[in-house]
Amino acid sequence: MTIHVRPLCLAALVVAAAACDETPPTEGFPPSLDAELRRNIGQWGVAPIGPMAPQDPALVALGQALMFDKILSGNRDISCATCHEPALHATDGLPLAIGTGGTGVGAARTLGPGRSFVPRNAPSLLNSGIGLFYIFWDGRLTRFGPPPPDLGLPLDLPNVLAAQAMMPVLNRREMRGEVGDVDVFGNANELAQFSDSQPDAIWRAVMQRLVAIPEYVRLFNAAYPGVPASSLRFRDAAVAIATFQMDALMRTATPFDRYLRHDNNALSVDEKRGGVLFFGQARCASCHSGPFLGGQSFSNSGVPQLGPGVGKGAPLDLGRGELPNNDFYKFAFRVPPLRNVELTAPYFHNGSFATLESVVAHYNDVPKSLRSFDPATLPEAVRSSYHGDLVTIDSLMSTLDFRLRDPLLLTEAQQRELVAFLKSLTDPAARDLTGIAPASVPSGLPIQ
Repeated sequence: MTIHVRPLCLAALVVAAAACDETPPTEGFPPSLDAELRRNIGQWGVAPIGPMAPQDPALVALGQALMFDKILSGNRDISCATCHEPALHATDGLPLAIGTGGTGVGAARTLGPGRSFVPRNAPSLLNSGIGLFYIFWDGRLTRFGPPPPDLGLPLDLPNVLAAQAMMPVLNRREMRGEVGDVDVFGNANELAQFSDSQPDAIWRAVMQRLVAIPEYVRLFNAAYPGVPASSLRFRDAAVAIATFQMDALMRTATPFDRYLRHDNNALSVDEKRGGVLFFGQARCASCHSGPFLGGQSFSNSGVPQLGPGVGKGAPLDLGRGELPNNDFYKFAFRVPPLRNVELTAPYFHNGSFATLESVVAHYNDVPKSLRSFDPATLPEAVRSSYHGDLVTIDSLMSTLDFRLRDPLLLTEAQQRELVAFLKSLTDPAARDLTGIAPASVPSGLPIQ
């Protein structure tokens, strides 16, 4: 299977940042600052991003309903939007996500009895999918080539974002639940009865729930005219969810984009100085490059280990190194894209750093930060899951990204300038996403 995505499929993405070198310096600013920043930007494949192309309104309407409807979960108690809450900029504000069985929303959400944290942070869905090379923290889905055969994904998915939407309903901690669970009405959770090796059966069972609701039949008929309900697949639901995300969650009108389009006054002096550091001395762009400033590679950034762990590495999380034939990437995770990063705390694959200031301080001296990490900075619920023993720290250090082995020696003022630059990557329209939620969903279940 090849997941086809038109290259970065955004209207203005082809505008080269290097072309900005011709722009004269900002009036009243040091004449060398803009020239230096534009020279530094030019070598990293950075370009302004235009608006998303219009999407099929019928698919968007169906996807919106599915995104917010708890009918997709085994226990009917969690939706996609629970971990990607509009009020929290399409994430949940937690270090580690809390799936089915939990109560509450956002940072106030708590584990249910006998439940465990999802092993990784729920990344924001802002600007997700289109244009990014990899999906998930370990990059197990990519827009290049087929997905791993063991995932059982259909071969006719139009893009990697639709492939991603197929998977949470399979995950027991995230949405499906455990054998013996009952739903919010006290009925047996039929999705949990299937073995983990039966993805097709699980997807069919979810579709049986959906087509039993007349309003969903109407929405599917509008989105897929001529396709009888008996022929609908969960693949069709996933495509709709992805379409809604592309329509509702692209937020790219940032001051930095205006700067790339030759508006020298779009950034302040501190933001520009931070940009010079980002694309130069601080070496951030060696990982965070390209139009989205990340999403294209993997790095062991010396992030403290916490949580229940994943697979064979548990209770540690080996990241991409957990995947077959990827031992080289032990403790390496996808380099996240940085647009709107100001809004999507906490940071890294396990949410171990709560602020941009702490992230920049970590990168300023990664070995020191890793060895001196204070778990008291974590929310109380996850502190006990911190793995700070010397064996774990030495193992992390043994495969630390070579670019992070030596301190950057940035001054406090330079670190503040870097944070100022990162905040210039925020689209003001991303600050309030509450308008993307529907008033109700076809199942009649509460949205939150």
